[in-house]
Amino acid sequence: MNMMTGAQILVEALKKEGVDVIFGLPGGAILPVFDVLYDSDIRFILVRHEQCSAHMAEGYAKASGRVGVCMVTSGPGATNLVTGITDAYMDSVPIVAFTGQVPRSMIGKDGFQEADIIGITMPITKYNVQIRSAKEIPYEVKKAFFLASTGRTGPVLIDLPKDTQTETTVPEFPEKVSVRGYHPDHEPHPLQVKKAAQLLLKGEKPLILAGGGVISSNASPELMAVAEHLVAPVATSLMGKGAIPENHPLSLGVLGMHGTREANKLILEADLLLAVGLRFSDRTTGKFDEFASDCKIIHIDIDAAEIGKNVPADIPLVTDAKRGLKDLYKALTELSDKKDNTTWMKRVQELRDLFRSEPEVKDSNLKPPKLMKELRSLLPPDTIVTTEVGQNQMWASLFFKVYKPRTFITSGGLGTMGFGFPAAIGAKVAVPNVPVVDIAGDGSFIMTEQELACSVTEEIPVVVLVLNNRMLGMVAQWQRLFYQRRYSAVELGDVPDFVKLAEAYGAQGMRVQSYEEFRKAVNEAVKSEVTTVIDVPISPEENVFPMVPAGKSLRETITGE
Repeated sequence: MNMMTGAQILVEALKKEGVDVIFGLPGGAILPVFDVLYDSDIRFILVRHEQCSAHMAEGYAKASGRVGVCMVTSGPGATNLVTGITDAYMDSVPIVAFTGQVPRSMIGKDGFQEADIIGITMPITKYNVQIRSAKEIPYEVKKAFFLASTGRTGPVLIDLPKDTQTETTVPEFPEKVSVRGYHPDHEPHPLQVKKAAQLLLKGEKPLILAGGGVISSNASPELMAVAEHLVAPVATSLMGKGAIPENHPLSLGVLGMHGTREANKLILEADLLLAVGLRFSDRTTGKFDEFASDCKIIHIDIDAAEIGKNVPADIPLVTDAKRGLKDLYKALTELSDKKDNTTWMKRVQELRDLFRSEPEVKDSNLKPPKLMKELRSLLPPDTIVTTEVGQNQMWASLFFKVYKPRTFITSGGLGTMGFGFPAAIGAKVAVPNVPVVDIAGDGSFIMTEQELACSVTEEIPVVVLVLNNRMLGMVAQWQRLFYQRRYSAVELGDVPDFVKLAEAYGAQGMRVQSYEEFRKAVNEAVKSEVTTVIDVPISPEENVFPMVPAGKSLRETITGE
């Protein structure tokens, strides 16, 4: 191996990890790396704000299952990444972020654009490191990708002082790394698996709750095998949406604050809960001490720290969802034949028929639930949908049915407004041959709309559907319901004109006033070779129901009737 600079070593290490695309924005402290990237085959996608590079890396990772990569400079470039990294940490998304740093001799001296990004990101990364020697780069890059993509996946950050990038050495690239004390491959304990299977077979009213861990470990086939063997209905967390096709007879939809009425009702009647690959978020459970209080609970999760943290488990299984469900299915089939239709499923069907047969409200205005159903009927099954955060996200969660894993991408734990559009761009880069649609609210889209420039110049066409109520809709809904309609700082006014905004960036803009125009616009947008923004005016008085008020139990669901 020849003598190489740190920057050359880094790019070579990225190639060895199979990196084909990086999202980011350059600056002085990372320029040696960008100079090497100029001659490489790695595609670099230039964003207009560093936060969006992390969200694009998240969208890329969630859509593809591969590690997403972003790269920015020091100081404000690095700190602008923090929201995106936190979002990835909360939702266990595997990304590796690279930041430039001032030269080693300047660290701690408040040099121009210096920020202690290692200290700042300590609690929001799975691992972070500042590389002080070019010789360390091959090992640390290998380690970063290993940590990001194994066990409970998550973000890793590597900080590179500028003179580390220019230092020369003869590199040694390791084939693999091992990290002392880190053992991500947990085999499910056979005795616990057997106990879980026996308990599941005793349950008369079993219910399965699937989280994002089912999707990240590609465990949907194993999930459905267990559910069908037990004839057990399956609800999902928001992050688990798509773990089971939502047109499957056992699917209940999403559970929680804005869960379906049947899912929230049936969890109160179940006697046994199999929870897989989720952390029991308060948005899923409602009030912790009243959640599934009449159930025996089996909890499968790759992260032992999540077992019993929010909700106690009767039988814990520390393993990834795929292995846990595979072994559980094997144990179930050894102990019993597949169950027939049960009294419990008759009850499930009774509630499903009751809640889903309610007539739609007749109204001449465009109604978000109907728009979501229309959108579903217009898009191919493998379409990837991202969402912003707020009412748009909850309407999508409740009324847009998802048929395949990795086709519904949203910000769950952090609830980051502005997430959906850059995530859509990242997803389109990862899976270019399927349509990608961002379901947005006006308030959320405004936060990162500047990436229209990125999508147009980089030729990454996506569709942005703006449910435009000229309000911060979810905040307004809370003020309407819980603060006597005192609308404090939520009215956005009539700007911008989203059609003109799109056109100003070279994108396509449309505005629709009827369902017929909506259908025509979506069909045209999906076929378009340029990003299209569809402005859909809706009433500012629209609410998302059902809803469980914050801090309340699932028993206290309000329906708006």
